[in-house]
Order: sequence, then structure tokens, then C-alpha cells
Amino acid sequence: MKRIFLIVLDSFGIGEMEDAAEYGDKGTNTLKSVSSSSYFHMPNMGKLGLFHIDGVDCGDKKEDPVAGIARMKEASKGKDTTIGHWEIAGVISKKPLPTYPDGFPKEVLDAFSAMTGRGVLCNKPYSGTEVIRDYGDEHVRTGDLIVYTSADSVFQIAAHEEVVPVETLYEYCRMARELLQGEHGVGRVIARPFVGDNGNYTRTPRRHDFSLMPPAVTMLDQLCEAGLSVISVGKIKDIFAGKGITEFTYTRGNEEGIEKTLEYLDKDFEGLCFVNLVDYDMLYGHRNDIDGYAKALAYFDEKLPEIIGKMGEEDVLMITADHGCDPGYTVSTDHSREHTPFLMYGAKIEPRNFGTRETFADIGATVLDYFGIRPQFAGTSMLA
Repeated sequence: MKRIFLIVLDSFGIGEMEDAAEYGDKGTNTLKSVSSSSYFHMPNMGKLGLFHIDGVDCGDKKEDPVAGIARMKEASKGKDTTIGHWEIAGVISKKPLPTYPDGFPKEVLDAFSAMTGRGVLCNKPYSGTEVIRDYGDEHVRTGDLIVYTSADSVFQIAAHEEVVPVETLYEYCRMARELLQGEHGVGRVIARPFVGDNGNYTRTPRRHDFSLMPPAVTMLDQLCEAGLSVISVGKIKDIFAGKGITEFTYTRGNEEGIEKTLEYLDKDFEGLCFVNLVDYDMLYGHRNDIDGYAKALAYFDEKLPEIIGKMGEEDVLMITADHGCDPGYTVSTDHSREHTPFLMYGAKIEPRNFGTRETFADIGATVLDYFGIRPQFAGTSMLA
């Protein structure tokens, strides 16, 4: 019974790509910034070979790696969650998804207001915690929706749960998703419910992402077509708009994501368990919180022996990332255009350095190759 557990440490970049300057990210290196923290401790990832990956100039390199390792380059034009995960699964995006540094155009917001019957507040790039602080009172008073974006291709809608019930907010997001296609086809429409009063507002864990449908065949589709399981843990289902997913479970953070992964290791299935651990990006990278990021990585590293201890003879563990989000880069709190790590461990995997790969899609090709499936996309297996 062959199983692959593919874990994405969301935003765990390992150093700028050659074109980083074009994205305003010259000099970014998430791993190096986080390694400066006194809380940084990743001996188990070190044993797998994290610090032996091409270009990594921090950490302990004393032991020979026990995993296959590679440095991944992103061939797509972009540095966001959707494009990164799509490329891991085989879809290379030649054009970046649209972003709105000056807010969304009037015709988009007028159409959205006509659909919902509600006005719009903000309409500019904003921090998710600050936008409810600054616009929450007006939203509660008027019922108008807080619409904002970021450096990513996102249309975010924040609403108080007592003003707009969560299911209604989700319906508004579905309306926005239907509207935002083609020229204005943002990667994700995101529901951002919150609670509280009098300027003391907090976001709830009932966030929900409504993504674009992947524009081409992915490894998930091919696994499904072959009759294999494709299990989503975390926001993977949302990123792929449910396409190619046979089973899913949402999580409220890294700890629950790791616990769900451990539970699936105890279950019988053949196929892929695809996991996203989002806290590195959402809670720490975007907030320039180096120590918080380091603590979260140390927690994952601490749980790694338990994950490996549950693996069977034919199980393969893959660990990677979808982009960077350097918490030490004070010029910006946005994602960074970085290489990502790839580590592949299992009883049948030969420890070796696969060098620097030209696309994240090599991961998808490797997954399919393990199950004897030829990829219908550009990508080269590392098992050959």
C-alpha cells in the first residue's frame, strides 16, 4: 500500500531567486532570518538534509543527509499561495494573477454591491487585523462590507458575525468568485469573519477561501483518475477549488494540521495526503515575527520523529514550501520570491542531492511517478 504524505510549510523559503529584485524582494531569505532566533531548533530537519540543500548557508551540516533533497525554483510568474501550490501540482502560470495596489476598480465594486445589496468600505491593501480595527465600528453601524486586498491576488471580505451571519458571508464570497473571472480573476476570494465590539475586534477561525479553478490538469486529477485517494488537510481543498480531492479536513492551525496528519498515518488508504501548515505565513511571516516563526518551526521539527515513526515500508514523506515570507525583511510584510526546500524520505528513497530544480512541478511529477503514472504536465520526476 503506497502512500505519500506531502507537507507544505507555508512560506518557508530558503533564499532569494535570481529574479527576486523584479518582485521587490532582493536579499530575502526566510530560513536565514528565522535561524537568527534563539528559538530556532531543527535538528530533525537537519538530519533529513535541510542544511545541505544548495544555497543554504546556515545550520549544522555535520551529518550526512538521510533524505533526498533539492532546491526548488518557481517557474511561474508570481509568489503567492495559489500559484505556488498549483505549480507543485503541475500547473505553471505564465502570467501572474491580478493584484490591486490601488484597490479594485469602481465597476467591480458596483457590480458586487448590486449582488449583495450592501455598500463597501476600505477598498485598499490592508493588514487583516488593522482593517477590522479601523473599519469595524463603521461596518457594525452601517452593515457595509469591509473589502480589502494585499500584495497577493486576493479579494477579502470582512464582516462581523452578528451583522452578517457566516453562511451569508460565504454566499457573498461565492457571488464575488462568480464575478471575479477573466481580467479580474483573482487567485482567492477570502471570507474573514470577526467578532467583538467598540473597536476591540478579533478574527474568528471560520475563514474560508474561494479559489479559481486550476486551469489545467494537476497531479491531483491524475491520482483521482487512477482510483487513488487524494486527502486534503488544511486549506489544500480551497486552493484547488475542490478539484481532484477525494477527502478533506479543515484545520485551525499548525498543531491541528500535524495531529490530523498523524491520524491519517494510522489509516489505511493508497494515494496522497496533501497537507498545508499555514501558521508560518499567516501568523508570523506577514507580521515580521521572527521568534514566532522559529518557535513554530521548532514545534514541527519536534513532531517529525513521531510522523516518521508511524511511516510504513512503502510510505514516502515529502516536505516543501510554496513561496517565501521573510519575517526579517522589514521593507515589506508580503510574500517573498524565494527558492523553496524539498526533502523526500522513506525506506525506498535513496538519500541524494537532486540539485536545483527548474520548477516546483518536479514534485508533482515525482508523486505521480511513485504510483506509476506519467504526468500530463511539464515536470521531471526525481525518482528516475
